[in-house]
Amino acid sequence: MEDKTLNAAGHDLSGRYERLYAMLLDAIPSSVLLIDQNMCIVSANRNFLEKGRRTLANTIGYRLEEVFPTVILDQMDITKRIRQVIEKNQPAKGERMTYRAPGVPIRTYYYSILPFTWQGQVEGAILLMDDVTEQVRLSEEVRRVEQHLASIVESASDIILSTDRKGMILTWNTAAERLSGYAATEVMESYFTDFCTDEDRKDIHNILSRIDTRKYAQMKEYPLRTKKGMFIPVSWVFSPRKDSSNQTVGVVAVGRDLTERQKFETELHQSQKFAALGVMAGGIAHEIRNPLAICSSSAQFLMEEDGTPEFRRECTEKIHKGIQRTSVIIENLLKYSHPSTTTRTTLVNLASLIKETLTLVTYHANIFKIEMTSSFPEEPIMVEGVATLLQQVFMNLFLNAINAMPTGGRLGIDVKMDHSEVRVQVTDTGCGISPREIGKIFDPFYTTSTVGKGTGLGLSLCYSIVKQHQGTIDAESVEGQGSVFTVKLPARFGGEES
Repeated sequence: MEDKTLNAAGHDLSGRYERLYAMLLDAIPSSVLLIDQNMCIVSANRNFLEKGRRTLANTIGYRLEEVFPTVILDQMDITKRIRQVIEKNQPAKGERMTYRAPGVPIRTYYYSILPFTWQGQVEGAILLMDDVTEQVRLSEEVRRVEQHLASIVESASDIILSTDRKGMILTWNTAAERLSGYAATEVMESYFTDFCTDEDRKDIHNILSRIDTRKYAQMKEYPLRTKKGMFIPVSWVFSPRKDSSNQTVGVVAVGRDLTERQKFETELHQSQKFAALGVMAGGIAHEIRNPLAICSSSAQFLMEEDGTPEFRRECTEKIHKGIQRTSVIIENLLKYSHPSTTTRTTLVNLASLIKETLTLVTYHANIFKIEMTSSFPEEPIMVEGVATLLQQVFMNLFLNAINAMPTGGRLGIDVKMDHSEVRVQVTDTGCGISPREIGKIFDPFYTTSTVGKGTGLGLSLCYSIVKQHQGTIDAESVEGQGSVFTVKLPARFGGEES
């Protein structure tokens, strides 16, 4: 009785383990097949049955070739490999295989074979198959993306390179090879700064070391040394290179060759110089022609013997005035070219100088019924410069504004301190300047004034004088509404005024 009870208990325990084993197999995400020495399937878990769209009834007890398509067995030679595992009692390394059950898309599996032993005897083999279809698809997609990005980098006409945190070059594209003459294999394990000038290395090192603290990409122009020892001008954009954790692990540098652009800019600048020279030559010819014509006519009259003494004296005076007029034109031209050859700079109270200049044009403004307003800060405004030249600048601006309002208007002068510089704005409500002309008003001998009223050197002289004083002069205008001229000069603090 006790033996029967023990046998029953053992049978129950064995059945429980079998059920637990079956549950364990069904829970495994891999497909598992137990195959005996006759190549018949002894056990199959739920994953295999679901993936293969089979049932236990048409799987257990069936031979391997009855469950798997013959083409797979022949191609992968699985039967032979299973026999070798059973005979040698050694597992077979995994391989990849493709398998498609009826009505199911092709799946890719990674399989391996393990020997199955019982009480020291090899009774069969276990075939493990993992579905890696999605991983293969993703890896192929990643590979395509990588190839696409690599193609973009290699096809780009700009230099594209990457470095580590220390500036050691990791990648070097085809454009970099073409422009520098260095092959990628020649620059690996070299530092980016090795191909820059000695003067730029410290600045580049600072950019590379602080790239992760910058909110925006850093744009700089640094020459690149070629294999021939020459330097080509390059405009660089430095950006941080991030890893999967969004940590900065290096730098990506994109460089554009500026050789052609600089050549174009030089040609453009040269053409602009010739254009300005043409305007200047035309202006000089126009301004000098009139007094020379008067001198020529007067000289011809003097050569005639029948002229009265009074007439001859009048001709002589006209010649003298014509020469003086020509001398003034040449003197202004020299001032434009070298406005400070014989002057010494001192501290100038700019507010006092402007107020004094305003008093000189007040009578002229009243004649044209022009209302003048001015605004000055309470504290003294000191600049370093030549008082007579600065007064010439503002006298020209005031007279130009008055001439732009022949029927009356308002002339405003606003003087302000803006940090370390003085800003002077001269505003008028006159005829304004057309957009086509405003870009030329500072060119020498360019003028929109009536013929005979000026030499066209006024604003160009203002521009030259302000530049000499390390300042700037700009103009804004709306045709028919007026203009605003802004002069900015560096302020000086302390000292005595001139």
